[in-house]
Amino acid sequence: MRLDDERESSNVDDRRGEDGGGGGMGLGGGLGIGGVVLALAASWLFGINPGVLMHAAETRQAAAPSQRDAPAHAIPANDAEAHFVAKVLASTEDVWTEIFKARGQVYRKPRLVLFSGRTGTACGTGQTAQGPFYCPADERVYIDLEFYRELQTRFHAPGEFAEAYVIAHEVGHHVQKLRGISGRVERAEQAAGSPAARNSLSVRLELQADCFAGVWGHLADQQQHLLDPGEVEEALKAASAIGDDTLQKQARGYATPDTFTHGTSAQRVAWFRRGMESGDPKQCNPFKPGEMQAATGTPP
Repeated sequence: MRLDDERESSNVDDRRGEDGGGGGMGLGGGLGIGGVVLALAASWLFGINPGVLMHAAETRQAAAPSQRDAPAHAIPANDAEAHFVAKVLASTEDVWTEIFKARGQVYRKPRLVLFSGRTGTACGTGQTAQGPFYCPADERVYIDLEFYRELQTRFHAPGEFAEAYVIAHEVGHHVQKLRGISGRVERAEQAAGSPAARNSLSVRLELQADCFAGVWGHLADQQQHLLDPGEVEEALKAASAIGDDTLQKQARGYATPDTFTHGTSAQRVAWFRRGMESGDPKQCNPFKPGEMQAATGTPP
C-alpha cells in the first residue's frame, strides 16, 4: 500500500507492555469449553460478535475494569507496523467523515488501542486469543499486532491490504453503532426465538462490516491511490480464509451452518467485493430480503 506520505491518526493509544487485564469479565465469558473452541475458531480474525459485546457491556459494565481514561502513550518512532495501523485508521477517518458529511451527519471517530496479551475495556477484559475486536461501549478498536503474524502463518493471508482490511472491518462495526444498526440487531437477537436465528443476525452484521470495509477500500484508493496491483486479492484471500465453514472444517472436519456467526468464506468474499466494487454503503444491506442470496448465490 502507498501510505508513506499519508497522515497518521492521533486516535491511537499504545498500551503494549502494560498489565491491563485486571480481574474482570472476559469477552467470551459464560461459554463452555466446546463453545469456546468453536467461538474462537469462528471469530479469530474479527473478534467477538458486537451484539454479545453490547449485551455484556449493558449488563456487567460496572464490574469490568476499563482503561479508557488512562493516558495515551505515543507510538515509538521506529515501530513501522504500528505507524502503518495509525495511517490506515486515518484513512478510514477521512473516508467515513466524508460519507457522513454527505448525509448531513458528523462522524465520531473511534479510538484504536494497541495492546499485548490482555487489556481492560468497557466490554470486559480483551485478550490476544480473541483476535481484533470492537467494543461499542467505549467506541474503541482493540488489536494485538501479534495477530498479524497469525494472519500470515495460520491463515496464509499476508499483505498490507489484508492487514488494513482487519482494521477497516472493525471500524465498520463502529459505523454500525453510529448508525444505530448494531443496536437494532442486538434487540432483534434478544427477541429471537432460537440460537440459529440469533446466529443468522450475527452473520448479517459481520457481512455488513465486511462490505463497509470494502467501501472504505474503494473510496480510499479512489481518493488517495493507495493500492498496488494484486492487493485487493490479498484482502479477498483473508476474507476467504476466515469463513465459518472453512474454520469449522479445519477444526473438526465438517461445518454446522446453524452455528455460523460470521458467514461462510464465499459470503465474506462476496460482501467485501460488493463494497470494494461499488464504494456505496447503500449496497451493504444483508438485512434486506433477498440481498443475501443476490450477493452470494446462497439462501438467506
